[in-house]
Amino acid sequence: MKRKNLSEQLKQKLIERSVQRKLESAQDESQGLLEKLTLSGSQRRSRFVDFTRHPAHQQISIMREGAQRLGVKDPFFRVHEGCAGATTRIDGRECINFASYNYLGLSGDPRVNQAAIEAVERYGTSVSASRMVAGERPIHQALEREIADTYGVDDAVAFVSGHATNVSSIGFLMGPKDLIVHDEYIHNSSVVGAQLAGSKRIAFRHNDMRSLADILEAQRPHFERVLIIVEGLYSMDGDFPDLPELVSLKNRYDAWLMVDEAHSFGVMGSTGMGLREHFGLPGHVVDIWMGTFSKSLSGCGGYIAGCQALIDMLKTLSPGFLYSVGLPAQVAAPVLTSLQILRQEPERIVKLKLVSDYFLDKAKSKGFDTGHSLGWAVVPILTGSSLKAGQLSVELFDRGINVQPILYPAVPEKSARLRFFLSSQHSYEQIDYTLNNLSKIWQ
Repeated sequence: MKRKNLSEQLKQKLIERSVQRKLESAQDESQGLLEKLTLSGSQRRSRFVDFTRHPAHQQISIMREGAQRLGVKDPFFRVHEGCAGATTRIDGRECINFASYNYLGLSGDPRVNQAAIEAVERYGTSVSASRMVAGERPIHQALEREIADTYGVDDAVAFVSGHATNVSSIGFLMGPKDLIVHDEYIHNSSVVGAQLAGSKRIAFRHNDMRSLADILEAQRPHFERVLIIVEGLYSMDGDFPDLPELVSLKNRYDAWLMVDEAHSFGVMGSTGMGLREHFGLPGHVVDIWMGTFSKSLSGCGGYIAGCQALIDMLKTLSPGFLYSVGLPAQVAAPVLTSLQILRQEPERIVKLKLVSDYFLDKAKSKGFDTGHSLGWAVVPILTGSSLKAGQLSVELFDRGINVQPILYPAVPEKSARLRFFLSSQHSYEQIDYTLNNLSKIWQ
């Protein structure tokens, strides 16, 4: 690709800044208040029933307008025409794929597929009710028993959505007299759960145990219950917290500790048992283990594992479980099979780590900024601007490489990036091809 001259680069940079300013302006609540005061009554009513005038739609429109003016194709909602693993088929052509959570290659495994087929033949496509009233099936109990045994805790409960697992559990357990302290990079589902709970919410600096300790020291006396929330592996950055220190702090300040293992379970630890195995700790030292079925376990939904009292409360009273239909059997069965394969084939975890380390080392050797990644399935390459991330994603796709850009406002503009998800099925040759092509088109 020919290098753009200086004037063209300057033009694009000015357009990019203009788009960002427009986006920030659309999010400014004071602007909305001013419009309220100046518009007539009928105009105000029209504004509040017209979806195109909703701030969220205006934000989307500005982003699309900016991309169009900059000549960047939309890299989102690409249609995968088959199973997405280390490779995928999009628009009729085979691509190297770094945009899926199929870390261990179990989605599409014949044994996992067969478990789904047998479950749907036996139980149908839906359990057709909340599990409390009529939706309970033997496969649910077997899956939850397997999860609990995996963590070495009393019991577990499976939800139909990973996002809803956090929202419903946190929103149910905590209240207005409580405090939630979380890592500043915590997933949206935990933030929404905290908002639902109505608790005081404070973020501590990413993976900074001193920052967490200072907050607990100052705030703990003013609240009844305190919940600390972290992730086992941060999906934007590919790093993880100091679990032993977190356990020490939660004990010192009489708090609950919740670890979201959406991306760490099946990835970290010598046999894929997650953050606790990585640090050599027993499961009971953490009060609330959370995870999802949609990554290493090749399904959909989420789980909470912990003591019997915790699980009893969630199964009986948590709205996201009580008022939701039960997990379909053809989803629960492949997850259970994936858990069993995970135990039987630890070489998948070993291969994933080797592939991840290879990608990280090669990227660094080529001078790419990989942020805080520690080489566990997730490696970002920071581009410094949303424009560049979007352009690189499109140009890589043209070369048969599917990787998604993470853009402002999902991350700060200077932290815009390409985010690579690695799989145990990726080859070193695929990684070399990808990074060599990225080097060629990097500006």
